[in-house]
Amino acid sequence: MLVFSTGTSNGGNSGGLIIGSGAATGGRGGMVTISAGSGTSGTGGALSLLSGRSTVHTGGSMSIESGEGTSTSSGVIAVRSANSGATGASGRLVFSSGSAVDGNSGALYLGSGAAAGGRGGMMRISVGSGTSGPG
Repeated sequence: MLVFSTGTSNGGNSGGLIIGSGAATGGRGGMVTISAGSGTSGTGGALSLLSGRSTVHTGGSMSIESGEGTSTSSGVIAVRSANSGATGASGRLVFSSGSAVDGNSGALYLGSGAAAGGRGGMMRISVGSGTSGPG
């Protein structure tokens, strides 16, 4: 097991941890891949991204954002489960806000961006077809 950690702090802020590739002038920026291992006699490894918990203030935020294209398109973000094998079902996608004990639960927003000089982005939600019943 490899552990990268800034350690804990008592009475102050703990350190930050940055994993990244350098910028490029006249070429492509470097790629960063985080991958969990495969399993041949059990399940594949899990990958979790968690922001920090707070006992007295708001918990940490998490942002997943594609790169900006300053003269062309911005990058794509694809969230999907892989296809299933010969038997079984493909994985589930769950988008959910947390519950609240004393207050409002979180909101869930889906939307496309505004456009100046073009069409606003399209939204599409579809249900898959099935061979043994309705989708």
